[in-house]
Amino acid sequence: IGAIYEARPNVTVDIAALCLKAGNAVILRGGSDIARSVAATTTVIAEALEQAGLPIFAVQSITDPDRELVRQLLRLDRYVDMIIPRGGVSLHRFCVENATVPVIVGGMGVSHIYVEPSADFARAVPVVVNAKVQRPGACNALDTLLVHRAAAPVFLPMVAATLAEYNVELRCDLEALAILADAPGHENWQLRPAEPADFGREFLALIVAIKVVGDIDEALDHIAQYGGHSEAILTGDPANAVRFTREVDATAVFVNASTRFNDGGQFGLGAEVAISTNRLHARGPMGLQELTTYTWIGEGDYLVRI
Repeated sequence: IGAIYEARPNVTVDIAALCLKAGNAVILRGGSDIARSVAATTTVIAEALEQAGLPIFAVQSITDPDRELVRQLLRLDRYVDMIIPRGGVSLHRFCVENATVPVIVGGMGVSHIYVEPSADFARAVPVVVNAKVQRPGACNALDTLLVHRAAAPVFLPMVAATLAEYNVELRCDLEALAILADAPGHENWQLRPAEPADFGREFLALIVAIKVVGDIDEALDHIAQYGGHSEAILTGDPANAVRFTREVDATAVFVNASTRFNDGGQFGLGAEVAISTNRLHARGPMGLQELTTYTWIGEGDYLVRI
C-alpha cells in the first residue's frame, strides 16, 4: 500500500499500524512540512519491528521532497496494490490523473444538514452546532446548512445566535441573509452574502454556507449536485427521513444526528486510514477489513470438473 499525505504527522503511525495489523507493507510519503517527523517516526517503527522479529522494511518512507518520486510511486502497479491519498483536492486530482495503481479517493467533499419544519428546533440547533464547530477541519464537518422555507424564519435566527458564540462566519443566500439581517442580535453575527462557489466548497474552517430551500426535492437536488460525503436530515417526518436515506448518494446518511458520526471509531469499526468516497472497492470509513482481500481455497480428493 502507498499512502501520500500532506500534513498531520500522526497519520504516519495510524496508517502504519493499520497496514501492519492487516498484514500489509506500506510506503509512506508525507508532505515537505512534516518530512523530518515522518523520517524520525519511520525509524522508530523500524526499530520496533526489528525487536518484534518482523521485517524492518515493512514500513518505509519517502522523505525526498521531489514530486517526481510521488509520480513514480503512483505507477508501481507491479508492487503496490493501492494508493491512499490524504489531503486536498489538488493532491487527489494529481493521484487520479497520474496513477496506474488503484487510488482510493476520500476524505474530502461537501457535507450538508437539511432542516425541515417538522424538526424539533431546540434539539436541532445543538446538532448543527456540533457538526460545524466540534472539529471544523475534519472532512465530516458541516459545510452547508439547508433550511426549509417554512422553518427558516424561526430556525435560522436560533441557530445563527448559537453559531455566533463560536465565531462562525455565515455565508448566506439572499433569502437567508434577508431573514438574518432583520433578526435581533444580528449586528453581532458574521453575516456575508454567499458566492455561488461557496455551496460547493469544503471549508475546513469556522465557516458555513446557508441556503433556504422550498422543499425536500430542492434539498435533494442540491445535495446531488454538491454533496456525497456526510449528509443529514433533521426532521419529525418518518416518510421524509426514509426518502432522504434512500435518495441521497453519500458515504454516510444520518437522520436526526450530526455528520460528525461518519467515523470508523463511531461506527464501531475501529481506527481508519481514510473515509473513502469511492463506490468500489471500499466506501466510507476504511479500517482493517478494507485493507484486506481474499483468496478462494478449494480442497478435494483428486476431483476433476465435469
